[in-house]
Amino acid sequence: MPDVILFDLFGVIARPQSPPARRALEAVAAATAPTFWDVYWRLRPPYDNGQVTGTEYWLQVATELDATFDDDRITALIAADIASWTSVDADMVQLIEHTAAAGVRLALLSNIPEELASHYERHHARWLRHFELVAFSCRIGHAKPEPAAFLWCCDKLDLTPDDVLFIDDRAENVHAAERLGMHTHQFTGPARTARAISQMRPGTGRPTPATG
Repeated sequence: MPDVILFDLFGVIARPQSPPARRALEAVAAATAPTFWDVYWRLRPPYDNGQVTGTEYWLQVATELDATFDDDRITALIAADIASWTSVDADMVQLIEHTAAAGVRLALLSNIPEELASHYERHHARWLRHFELVAFSCRIGHAKPEPAAFLWCCDKLDLTPDDVLFIDDRAENVHAAERLGMHTHQFTGPARTARAISQMRPGTGRPTPATG
């Protein structure tokens, strides 16, 4: 029975990149899909893991695209990239606040680069404060679905995987957590997630026993 809910960020609390945001990023890069997005995602893991800076990442992207990005272009790309990931689901924020108020322990695990992590800390501190642990991949050196990312959280929380309910929208992340022994819920929307959380007893984080 889980003691802590470990939330994903993007695709659960924060919304995925919208089509207009994606087009805006393509325009700044002066690149077209799908080539741009193939390079964007293929080079992303070291950036998310904190192994390269934003400037280094975008210089690598430029090389792969056979383009040249000067300092001003890189600054604009970092800003457009951050902007593309900053839309938050108000219903999920409300659910987090209500769940925390009920006494359930919360933690967060996100694949995220430093520039975006810093943005969330500056602009979303009001609801981030409800998480007793915030594990950003750029700072812990591990990213989902690596087992080490989940185990790092368990170690910091002083829990075993069986003590954790993990919520993520991506099947590969959910399956990775399941293989470690975590309880899981694949996110498809706030309503289903609220029902899953409502089965946990306030104050303990444990599921409410069935009755009848």
